[in-house]
Amino acid sequence: MYFRVSKSMSLVLALASVVCLPLALTAQDSAKPAAKTAASDSPSKWDIFAGYSYLSPKGTIANSNGTQYGSITGGGIGSVARYFNNYVGVQAEGDVHALKESKLSNGDFAGGSLGLIARFPTAEITPFVHGLVGVERAGGWGQKDVNGVVLTAGGGLDYATPLFDHRLAIRVFQADYQYTHEDFTGSVVGERGNFNMVRLSAGLVFHIGTIAPPAPVTLACSASPNSVFPGDPVTVTATAGSLDPKLNVLYSMSGAGVNSTASTATVATAALAPGSYTVKCGVKEGKPGKEGLKPWEVADASASFTVKAFEPPTISCSANPTTIKPGETATVTAMGMSPQNRPLTYSYTATAGTVSGSGATATFNSTGAPTGAAGITCTVADDKNQTATANTSVTILAPYVAPIPHTQTLCSIAFDKDKKRPTRVDNEAKACLDQVAMDLQRQADAKAVVVGTSDAKEKAVTAKEAKRALKNKHVKVVDLAAERAVNAKEYLVTDKGIDATRVSVATSAVDGQTVEDYLVPSGATFANDVTGTTAVDETTVKPEVRKPLAERHPAKKAAAKKM
Repeated sequence: MYFRVSKSMSLVLALASVVCLPLALTAQDSAKPAAKTAASDSPSKWDIFAGYSYLSPKGTIANSNGTQYGSITGGGIGSVARYFNNYVGVQAEGDVHALKESKLSNGDFAGGSLGLIARFPTAEITPFVHGLVGVERAGGWGQKDVNGVVLTAGGGLDYATPLFDHRLAIRVFQADYQYTHEDFTGSVVGERGNFNMVRLSAGLVFHIGTIAPPAPVTLACSASPNSVFPGDPVTVTATAGSLDPKLNVLYSMSGAGVNSTASTATVATAALAPGSYTVKCGVKEGKPGKEGLKPWEVADASASFTVKAFEPPTISCSANPTTIKPGETATVTAMGMSPQNRPLTYSYTATAGTVSGSGATATFNSTGAPTGAAGITCTVADDKNQTATANTSVTILAPYVAPIPHTQTLCSIAFDKDKKRPTRVDNEAKACLDQVAMDLQRQADAKAVVVGTSDAKEKAVTAKEAKRALKNKHVKVVDLAAERAVNAKEYLVTDKGIDATRVSVATSAVDGQTVEDYLVPSGATFANDVTGTTAVDETTVKPEVRKPLAERHPAKKAAAKKM
């Protein structure tokens, strides 16, 4: 039987290969997918090739005619390659080449081979070489088709395209050398034939699968809530990703308070001491009984949570009333709170007096306590022996004792403006003395003290006059501080009607030209409150008669009239 492929079919395969090349190039330039994976990064596991093939057999049939075989331009070829890694695999290949026998110089060849293939993948092109051995069936030129051994060695070049998610490539060329021996014994023309053949092929390659391992299983492990008190539940959840739905999945959890084979588990925290804890989570996938045998089928993760110590209670404390008389009582109220609602007990102590009661209210008794503030401490404790305290106080009043009155400072009068009458009570001084008079009128049992001062120059003149008076009794000693005080009293008595016995006069060693006025309430002692003063002998210092300035200096007034 002869294997024949029509010439038109061969031309169609050739045309398809030629047309697809520019289309693939155009699609690659225009598409430019962002997620393209280079062939060298993830080569295919299976390559299926189909295309056009040209065969040029060179050889003769050993018979009396010396039959010669010529080129066969009509042929097809296909192969399947299975790779074990990025570079090496096995290949099964079949081809058929035939023409009508009207062209006596041609025949037909068809065969199948099996062998090894090696490739060198890159991002765009993949060169390859292969070596095959198989069976070649040949005939033609009047010979019957017979089977013989065929040896194939050659290689080629594949060009990657972005079509079909980068699965389609163009085999730009495949060039092979083939040797086959056919025994035509019993045929019409010859007995045996030895053929050295050159085979050129091109077509399309479809990639299936990938050499790279599948995406590894991922695992996330979380604890919620991540902070609890002893006894509160913690839920640990393991979430796996990149799982193969066709495979079985096993989970595991281990750690303090948990040991589970589920993807979600609850941690028992009642017996855990305060601190930080970690739960280890694991996942395996694979065929039942073989889970986790491959590295990418296993993933681990962990989740942490904290067990907090119970928080201590808090307390506030108050007393009502806060002020009592000796022997009276006050109610003490305490308000305790536990953040985790633990049971509470109360107790009380006092720095003076007694407190009775063990609940949220107690009674303070001031019997036997001294006057003043009595401190009260309120204490609350929970069942974990954690305590808190707060303080309040109750003031125990002492019997009323009237306050001791003290001398009050009133206004001050300045005598430094009238250089010619330095002791005269002027209008500004009257304003001050009017106020003093009003204070005396409001407090009928009070008295007033007016204290005069003189400056250093005036004190020097007085001292000089006093020294001269020791030698001459007619020398008059003028004490301006005393005169100022006496003149101020004179105004209060004469002009304001104040009883003279209610106003005392004194001098002070303070340097100045003033009169300081003081109000001395009943019961107050002026000498205790104001020190450094000397009483004025009013028998020797008489008040100055208030006259206009011109009357005191008639000579100057007459001289002024003459002018």
